[in-house]
Amino acid sequence: MPIEILMPALSPTMEEGKLAKWNVKEGDKIKSGMVIAEIETDKATMEVEAVDEGTVGRILVAEGSEGVKVNTAIAVLILEGESASALAGAGSGGPAKPPAAKPAPAASQTAPPAMAAAAQQAPARAAAPPPVAHVETDKAGARMFISPLARRLATDNAIDITRVAGSGPHGRVVKRDIESAMKSGTAKAGAAKASAPGTAVATSGAAPLAAAASPIAAMADDKILALYEAGSYDLLPHDGMRRVIAQRLTQSKQTVPHFYLSLDCRLDELLRARERINAASPKDGPRAYKLSVNDFIIKALALALQRVPAANATWTEQGMLRHRHSDVGVAVAIEGGLFTPVIRNAELKTLAEVSNEMKDLADRARKRRLAPHEYQGGTTSISNLGMFGITAFDAVINPPHATILAVGAGLKRPVVAGDRVEVATVMTCTLSCDHRVVDGALGAELLNAFKNLIEDPVRMLV
Repeated sequence: MPIEILMPALSPTMEEGKLAKWNVKEGDKIKSGMVIAEIETDKATMEVEAVDEGTVGRILVAEGSEGVKVNTAIAVLILEGESASALAGAGSGGPAKPPAAKPAPAASQTAPPAMAAAAQQAPARAAAPPPVAHVETDKAGARMFISPLARRLATDNAIDITRVAGSGPHGRVVKRDIESAMKSGTAKAGAAKASAPGTAVATSGAAPLAAAASPIAAMADDKILALYEAGSYDLLPHDGMRRVIAQRLTQSKQTVPHFYLSLDCRLDELLRARERINAASPKDGPRAYKLSVNDFIIKALALALQRVPAANATWTEQGMLRHRHSDVGVAVAIEGGLFTPVIRNAELKTLAEVSNEMKDLADRARKRRLAPHEYQGGTTSISNLGMFGITAFDAVINPPHATILAVGAGLKRPVVAGDRVEVATVMTCTLSCDHRVVDGALGAELLNAFKNLIEDPVRMLV
């Protein structure tokens, strides 16, 4: 029976992507682990490996197709011993072309010609072809990979495939897994009822979050374009990254009740400590490092979350996620958008380890070479615009985080110390808080714990 190759979900939040390139063509034989295609997500291009072995019988989605939904069939694989006749009913031969865009409603008389041209040039999305063969899915709806022999064996012996853990490549269920389930008797069909859709299951990992609300359109495109003279502007289509940033931040401001807390931190002791530590660093080799002020900020926020654990949390409808470790995301600007790579377990790492890891992540972020797990998740984040001379700002929370720290420039200012005025290097920090998780007093406690570590950096070394 032919097997559908589906558009993979390359990250937990991915809903659609662009099929950028096929590395195989119809008639090619493929093996498990072979790179068969490249998928472009909102922030990176990822390689897709084959799970099953066989011959590419039909390519259903042409390369270059945008907006291909996750779990849409993109190709059909003919298994060993099967002929091309098994593809009967799978659609016409050759790559499927993206469907033409739906005709746009007639533009108003005041709308400029550019709007109609933009509608004609908008990329069409690939249509989901009719199914070729039944594909097993687990209780979460994700595709399960299973060999034909294992599937037949499971059917003959009334084994519930969704309750069998695969031991083959990429979690594929193979013959030995079904035989093991037959001996144990724990995966008999009907032995246990599947959870109802939407039922929450308590785990120590991340709980599913509610679907994002649709962004509210402030003004229709044709009305915006009608305000400007035709030929007075260039219409630049949004790329995937910009669209996702817009959707997520709109969701954040619509669904997360923000409030903001600000205070000033003196940097004089930190700057002196940084100078001494960098002077003692090896000049080269694997143990070399060069600390930045941002490295101290990452470490200080990670330790502050450990000292105020109630703030190291995430809101879900099922309950509050209280995180055990401080996974700190750091915003890195790139052309056309930004990444927020995450320093995992930052509270356990030395300043040198934080510094070197951050340099590596930032360098690969600018080259768009980060894997999804390196910029997704996290328990909080930092946005530092001090290098641009910005003194203070309010940052938008990046869901599912409950906080984000906005860091301004360290500038020399007059400060009052006792009964005298002296000059000090001062940095303004603003903590944005999700009021569902962090109340005012709790946010103030977290921000003061951070301030104490920044102003007395020796505490970060013990």
